Amino acid sequence: MNEIVIRLQSWGYRKLLGSVLPVRWFSPAVPDITTAVDGRLNLEIVSHCWGYSHLLAYQIGALINHPPVNVDITYTLCYCPEDTDTDALVKHCAQLTVPSVSWNFKPLEKGQLFRRAIGRNQAALATSADWVWFTDCDTIFHAGCLDSLAAAVQDNRQRMLFPASERITPLLGQSHELLAALDLDRGLPDIDQALFTHNDISKAKGAFQIVNGTVCRAVGYCRDIGLFQAPTDKWRKTYEDTVFRKLIGTEGSAIDLVNLYRIRHIEKGRYTQNSAISDVRKTLRKNTDRP
Repeated sequence: MNEIVIRLQSWGYRKLLGSVLPVRWFSPAVPDITTAVDGRLNLEIVSHCWGYSHLLAYQIGALINHPPVNVDITYTLCYCPEDTDTDALVKHCAQLTVPSVSWNFKPLEKGQLFRRAIGRNQAALATSADWVWFTDCDTIFHAGCLDSLAAAVQDNRQRMLFPASERITPLLGQSHELLAALDLDRGLPDIDQALFTHNDISKAKGAFQIVNGTVCRAVGYCRDIGLFQAPTDKWRKTYEDTVFRKLIGTEGSAIDLVNLYRIRHIEKGRYTQNSAISDVRKTLRKNTDRP
């Protein structure tokens, strides 16, 4: 598909869906949510990784070192074996048994991975979980985080939730110790919590969409919009997240969680390094830095 057409279509869905373009043209209706969690939570975490194995190690390491008590986790990771560092991490973790955590490592072709909605849609349609947390691999669910989520969703029948706050690093350069290359011989790393500061979250966004399982099974993730289910030859901006929220008719409701962390970084591993576009992106991130 022509690049200009792709950009125009993406803009149209983001800006016109729900006004000029009726939602019913592009998604089945969201069903009423008639049941809610009453007791132990069954949660699926859906994450993506391309070129960020050193960050992914903190996310997986937190689940291994601080497994939740009141939550059964299905950890779904979409990745491509061509990313050899991530592939090595997956093979390492697949051998580990963690209480309350089931691994669901999903290898995808690079073209599928680069359009994030493809993996998210597959996970949404297949899930059996009460709730699904669509996240990014730089998010860390540290001790007690997911147990606080279990408490927050008891008897909750909303379509989408998001955390009211998180703890974040400054925008880190590649030389920072938190961004050191992963060395599996030394085990999975843990964060220094003193490096993180409080940050309020005002709305749901791509890494913080906690979606009711009933909604996921019924509508998928932009399931019926061909643009967002088509493989692509480069990593695409995740505009489909905005479209997804329009399709399910909510921007989410805030809930209070504890010990949710996120590592912020200048270098973007999913883009070609040392290229002109990479340099421009780094400069823009420095000059427009905001959480």
